[in-house]
Amino acid sequence: MMYNVLEARNNLSKLIADAESGVEVTIARRGVPVARLVPVDDAPRRPRNAFAKWLQEHPLTPERARPADEIEAIIAENRAAGA
Repeated sequence: MMYNVLEARNNLSKLIADAESGVEVTIARRGVPVARLVPVDDAPRRPRNAFAKWLQEHPLTPERARPADEIEAIIAENRAAGA
């Protein structure tokens, strides 16, 4: 995804989350790419979603439970769709 500098400044937290999840984030000035946000290779792995982490620590009953990976996939899908 490409963002201009103003959009990047106003949405920095979202852009960082996108980069952490593997989305290539490019920042452009006047339509010319000037920077790219990428995850740090040796950064410690952490849950991208606090709710998913909470569910791991407080599991639901078997008939209501979903794996954290499935929940994170649904969240990522919704983010990609702009929801």
